[in-house]
Amino acid sequence: MKKTGRIATGIIAVIYTFFQIQFFDDPFQKEIVDVLSFTMVVFFLGWQYDRAKFDVKLRKESAESYKQLVELLPEAVMIYTNEKILYVNKAAEIMLAAQEKNEVIGRSVFSFILADYQQLSTQHIEEVYKEKQPVMQSEKELKRLDGKVIACEVSSLYIVFEGGEAVLSIIKDLTEQKEQTARLLQKSEKLAIVGQLAAGIAHEIRNPLTSLKGFIQLSRMQDEHKQEYFDIMLTELDRINLIVSELLGLSKPIDVLYKEQDLKPLLQDVVALINSQAVMENVLISVAFEPDIPTVFCEENQLKQVFINLLKNAIEAMPAGGDIKVDMKHKGGKVALYVLDEGIGIPEDRMPKLGEPFYTTKEKGTGLGLMTCCKIIENHGGELNIFSKVGEGTTVEIVLPTQKNPAVDMPGTAIMI
Repeated sequence: MKKTGRIATGIIAVIYTFFQIQFFDDPFQKEIVDVLSFTMVVFFLGWQYDRAKFDVKLRKESAESYKQLVELLPEAVMIYTNEKILYVNKAAEIMLAAQEKNEVIGRSVFSFILADYQQLSTQHIEEVYKEKQPVMQSEKELKRLDGKVIACEVSSLYIVFEGGEAVLSIIKDLTEQKEQTARLLQKSEKLAIVGQLAAGIAHEIRNPLTSLKGFIQLSRMQDEHKQEYFDIMLTELDRINLIVSELLGLSKPIDVLYKEQDLKPLLQDVVALINSQAVMENVLISVAFEPDIPTVFCEENQLKQVFINLLKNAIEAMPAGGDIKVDMKHKGGKVALYVLDEGIGIPEDRMPKLGEPFYTTKEKGTGLGLMTCCKIIENHGGELNIFSKVGEGTTVEIVLPTQKNPAVDMPGTAIMI
């Protein structure tokens, strides 16, 4: 607080006393001067009081206007001191899922900040108090009163609130922005996949078309029609038909019905179906189940398609025959299925490309079968993992949730995928 007014008043009093002593000898004159002086002092004090009162009124009106402005801001505003929340505006109340301000005011600001961000938030608050400078745009995650976690951008600055030091934070909800970014990334990834598919289709279909064109031209030039030419051309046409069929199966929207299903009889049906092919290739398939395997919500025919593809791949990976083990186990509250073969294995440098369209380790494969399997398991909320070692074999792991698929509202609901 400044002392200028008190010093000035003291100097005036000394000058006034000196003036009386020097110029007024008559007591009556001194009384008149004293009365006039007292009147002037009282008038001055009254004027100062009125001015101070008016200033207080202006400050209150200004503070009220400022509060109304903050209350109407579209961004969330929070004021707190010593971690205790003193004020939130309407936007902050809505953002934190509060029914009224009293649910937020009085609580610790750290009760809304996730543990991973609390140390960083403490540093920012200390910096604001120490430097009296704003801390701009630090990203944090807040936990609302309803338990939902939201990503936010927080800017904080030092203020004086109700006569005490405080921190004012402006909080911007990034949920919509992040969702929009995710949608753009997803769209970009889809465009990249479309481009990749187009390039793969062009390459895969051009090869047999080139062969067909060559044999037709050769037949016309030689003016003879050899049976072997027709056999090759038919084989190439069958290859084109296979590629187109797998593409249609991959891209065509299908009505699917998710329902509760026991995977054991489903897998046994698939093994019985494919066992004749396995016997012809000198392959033995053995199946083992852990007890009390829970049911899953799935589309039966789609999972059968996955199991058939995986077992066929395992058989084809063992041209000299061998054993395939199929195990079904519990895994952290989920169901895990393992298909283990004794085939030639997959080189490590080829593993990252598995599941890409038209990438295959088989001589006559298209790569679309495994891609279809990955898509089906993903739509079921599961995971498909492949582990392989050259010369030892390959293990395919499928993990499926035991609770209902997140893409399905109710069991038995028809949805489009």
